[in-house]
Amino acid sequence: MKILISACLLGSPVRYNATDLLLEHPLIKKWQAENILVPLCPEVAGGLPVPRSPAEINSGDGLSVLQGQSKLLDKSGNDVTEAFVNGASHALKIAQQHNCVAAILTERSPSCGSQQIYDGSFSGVRKSGMGVTTALLKQNSIKVFNQHQLVQLDVFLKKI
Repeated sequence: MKILISACLLGSPVRYNATDLLLEHPLIKKWQAENILVPLCPEVAGGLPVPRSPAEINSGDGLSVLQGQSKLLDKSGNDVTEAFVNGASHALKIAQQHNCVAAILTERSPSCGSQQIYDGSFSGVRKSGMGVTTALLKQNSIKVFNQHQLVQLDVFLKKI
């Protein structure tokens, strides 16, 4: 039983601005010791560089991107949808190869957000919705948690 995790949460400087979001939490340390975490950055896996221009979903959320109804644009207006979809597909493949039952993904990311993402205006406004990778994992029955839901994930793991 493994858990896919955003690589930035384990200290890899793979975010758009070449930083990490190192998550220091007793449960993360426990799962690392048990060797059940599978780190991955979907955006890097999809071919995007580090650093890169920030990107947001222009309308809708990750589900509408997967359905071809929305696009991901970077701050300069470049369409980076294909890289995000490819990264989500790679994340799903890795999760399936490792038999991941859940994922811990970075909240508000256009790839990894599970409850909130930015609204596409690059103004810092958030809206309810999920990122592209989260949407694809959920479509394939992989439960997604964000970095603020580790206790809920632990409860989930104890029930399966």
